[in-house]
Amino acid sequence: MMINMNGVMNIQIVDIDKYQEFTKTTDIYPKNEFNLGYKALGLTGEAGEVADKIKKFYRGDKPLDEEYKKEIVKELGDVLWYIAAITTELGINMSEVVMANVVKLSERKANGNIQGNGDNR
Repeated sequence: MMINMNGVMNIQIVDIDKYQEFTKTTDIYPKNEFNLGYKALGLTGEAGEVADKIKKFYRGDKPLDEEYKKEIVKELGDVLWYIAAITTELGINMSEVVMANVVKLSERKANGNIQGNGDNR
């Protein structure tokens, strides 16, 4: 990983696109006009499950031990699967999303705008 002149990291993302290709082999949902919406709802559901597990830690129901972290990792994997499925539905590679985020965050960091509100800071 290197930093170029604009402060943006030069990184090569390859394995994430291989993961996205793999997820296509596990996408058993019927293909129809509701596919994108269905997958977006699945993403929010799985993200909610991650949040729920973390809530249980904060509430004191579960210790944040290695076993419980493995449960959270499983839920994060489901979130990642839905992200891959959504990017596939949109016809883009996950690496494009990663790189766009690296550029956005690098620009915000360079401008001193990491914290704050709004998409266009």
